[in-house]
Amino acid sequence: MWLLLSLAAALFQVLRNTTMKRLGHSLDEYINVWGRFTFLLPFAFIACVASGWPELKPGFFVWCLLFGVCQTLSTLALSKALKLSQISLVTALWKVSLLILLGMGVLIGEQPSAMGVAGVLLSAAGVYLLNIRSAKVSPLAPLRVLFTDRGQRYTLLAALLYAPSVITIKKAILASNTAVGTFGTYLAASLVVTPLALTTSARHFKAVPRYWKEFIALGLFAALTTLSQGKAYTLTLSSYVEAVKQVEILFAMAIGVLAFGEGQKVRESALGALVMLLGMVLLALAT
Repeated sequence: MWLLLSLAAALFQVLRNTTMKRLGHSLDEYINVWGRFTFLLPFAFIACVASGWPELKPGFFVWCLLFGVCQTLSTLALSKALKLSQISLVTALWKVSLLILLGMGVLIGEQPSAMGVAGVLLSAAGVYLLNIRSAKVSPLAPLRVLFTDRGQRYTLLAALLYAPSVITIKKAILASNTAVGTFGTYLAASLVVTPLALTTSARHFKAVPRYWKEFIALGLFAALTTLSQGKAYTLTLSSYVEAVKQVEILFAMAIGVLAFGEGQKVRESALGALVMLLGMVLLALAT
C-alpha cells in the first residue's frame, strides 16, 4: 500500500512542479512558494473535515512550527539554486537529501533493513547518474562546483534542510492524523513564508487573481502530493517513501516523450533510470 501511495505522490508532484514552473515564468520564487503553501490549505482543510479531528498528541504544534521553518528555508534555497545553476546539476546534488534523511531516520528510531538501505542508495545513485548524463558532465562535477558555484551551495543547504522537514511532518502526522498533520504543518509554513513574500514580492500579489486557475491547481496537486506521501509515512520508513518518489523523474521523462518527442534525451538517461528502478525493486522487497 505504501508503495502505491508513494507512486501517486510522485505523479502528483510532477503535476505540482509543472504548475509551479509555469507560474515561475510570470512571477518570482517567493510568491510561487507562498502560493504552493497557502493554496494547499483549503484542500487540506476539506480532508480534515472528511477524516475527522483527532486528539492532538503532545508536541504537535512544535513539530508544525519546525516544519514551517525547515520547509520554507529549504524550498527557497532550492529556488535560488535553480536560478543560479544548471537544473541537472542542482537535481543531482540535491538528492544527497535522501542520504541525510536515511541517517536522520535512524536517529528517530527508524530501522531500515540492509536491502532497504541498498534500495535508497540505488535510488539516489540513479537520480545522480540520470542528471549528470543529461548535463554531459563528469560524475564529480556537481561536487567540484561546490567550491566555485554559489548555486550549488544553495543546493546543499536545501538538501540539509529538506530531510528535517520530512521528519517533522511525519512527527506531526503521527501526533494527529494525515489530514490534520498536513493542514497544521502547511499552515505554519504559510505563516512563515507570508512575511517574506510580502517583503520581497508585494508587487506580485495583485497578479494572483489573474492566475487564480494556476494557483488553485497548484494547491490541489500540492495537497494530493502531501496527503499521499503523508499516509505512506505512517506505513513505512520516511526514507523509503522519499526514495520511491524519485520515480517522478521517470514520469516527467515519459511526459517529455509523449508530449514533446524527447526520445533522444530519454535514451541518454537510460542508465540512471534503470538504476532507479532497481532501487525501487529492492525497496519493495525490503518491506
